[in-house]
Amino acid sequence: MATDIVVPTLGESVSEATVAQWLKKPGDAVAVDEPLVELETDKVTLEVNATAAGVLAEVIAGEGDNVEVGALLGRIGEGAGATAPAAPAASPEPAAEAAPEAAAAAPAPAPAPGGNGKAVDLVVPTLGESVSEATVAQWLKKPGDAVAADEPLVELETDKVTLEVNAPSAGTLQSVAAEEGATVEVGALLGVLSAGGGAAAPAPAAAAAPAPAPEPAAPAAAQSEVASLDPAGVTRTGGKITKADLEAFLADAAVGKLGPAVRKLVEENQLDPAVIPATGKDGRLTKEDVQNFLDGKTQAMPGAIPGAIPAPAPAPVSAPAAPAAPVSAPAAAGPREERVRMPKLRQTIARRLKDAQNTAAMLTTFNEADMSAVMALRAQYKDSFEKKHGVKLGFSSFFTKAVVGALQELPAVNARIDGDEIVYNHFYDIAMAVSTPNGLMVPVMRDCDKKSFAEIEKALGELAAKGRDGKLGMEEMTGGTFTITNGGVFGSMMSTPILNMPQSGILGLHKIQQRPVAVNGQVEIRPMMYLALSYDHRIIDGREAVTFLVRVKEAIEDPQRLLIGM
Repeated sequence: MATDIVVPTLGESVSEATVAQWLKKPGDAVAVDEPLVELETDKVTLEVNATAAGVLAEVIAGEGDNVEVGALLGRIGEGAGATAPAAPAASPEPAAEAAPEAAAAAPAPAPAPGGNGKAVDLVVPTLGESVSEATVAQWLKKPGDAVAADEPLVELETDKVTLEVNAPSAGTLQSVAAEEGATVEVGALLGVLSAGGGAAAPAPAAAAAPAPAPEPAAPAAAQSEVASLDPAGVTRTGGKITKADLEAFLADAAVGKLGPAVRKLVEENQLDPAVIPATGKDGRLTKEDVQNFLDGKTQAMPGAIPGAIPAPAPAPVSAPAAPAAPVSAPAAAGPREERVRMPKLRQTIARRLKDAQNTAAMLTTFNEADMSAVMALRAQYKDSFEKKHGVKLGFSSFFTKAVVGALQELPAVNARIDGDEIVYNHFYDIAMAVSTPNGLMVPVMRDCDKKSFAEIEKALGELAAKGRDGKLGMEEMTGGTFTITNGGVFGSMMSTPILNMPQSGILGLHKIQQRPVAVNGQVEIRPMMYLALSYDHRIIDGREAVTFLVRVKEAIEDPQRLLIGM
């Protein structure tokens, strides 16, 4: 009898999902609780497991299809399933005689891997404000591995950050409770650590099994590629390994080595994982491998085959043929469009920006600042500043200080709306938007009113480096009262930034451009920058918004004001 595979309950207020990928194909044997298909919602990625052993009989919902809760995904038919093969048949009498001898010869069961101390639960830590669940991206250790205190064991992904869970003490990873790709809530059990133990001893070898039947030989065109691989998993066409079979197998093998976090980084940057040098266990790519490749610190592996697919052999050279009929125009080199799944971080960014537009009465006002004084001051002191403080003097510290001064004068710009109340913040935590390989991040610099120029520059440099390395924590991404974003580093002349809710204001900086301006009745060429303040008109009036920008402009054009608090 066939067993239906249906879409499970997806969570509160979630009624549909997208079929991300099938992990089995029709005809494959499956075991009970073995993952069959991955589903994606706007919140999580989850696996649907087999409720019975058998064979995947058919797939009803293909990859990319949208399905509702309870919809039919496929069916499991009766079959051998993924179970151990039965022992060869023998006559009852010899079997009965051999049983006592076999029992006597069988080795004692191997002890479960673990340390010599007490078991310590590994649980999902607090993930940050308003974040209650995460996805297990990849395990950095496997059961039986010895671990040191504070050594990273597993990577977790949320819609904001990737974080590591470290070992609370030295010992041995005894078991894994949440597999890669599983969605876990705060406090959920990830695994068990046996404190104080070493790596588990290998289990005694089992009795020799009958030798498997020899694999069909691969054709000559494929033998060189399969020489370093185990061909047992290659799907054969007509009982033989064809070149197409091998290409599909190699491509699947390359993709299968990627954890969710690494796969997302590879897909976002449209990279070929086969050419990136891998340093992880069992030849797995790590996020650091991909980032080093993006930064140019490592080069493509010599002789690597893009896509892990063998290149076609060159066509044999033949003798010149007689002139042929005119050849038609060549076909297009590739498809005219490409569709890829939107990463979870990008989905969250899109949702938050749209929520800001739908919630706030957003308006933008503009001004411009003459950067001559700041540039002259920076040129005069940049060398001595870097020598003394070990960090370069940039424009960000000037604008941060100017913003803090304007916020202190106009507290509504530093406030937020909470229901029918206005919350005035008496602290100045400035968020600074930075671009990272994983998307736009907005880390927060705390208490900028108490920081010096050097402290601001150091804090911003550290946060930007963590963003590029994917190491920003939740505590560094939440709680800002005002945001600064600088599109000028990419050449933007003018823009209308979108609010970073629940904040009520965001300052957009732009490219410094030499322009003619009137100075004391004379036309002069000055380095000018457009400033844009987007604000929530529900709480900030036009007078306050314009005054805020004027105060920032005055501080930048006369930076001595920043030193005497004017």
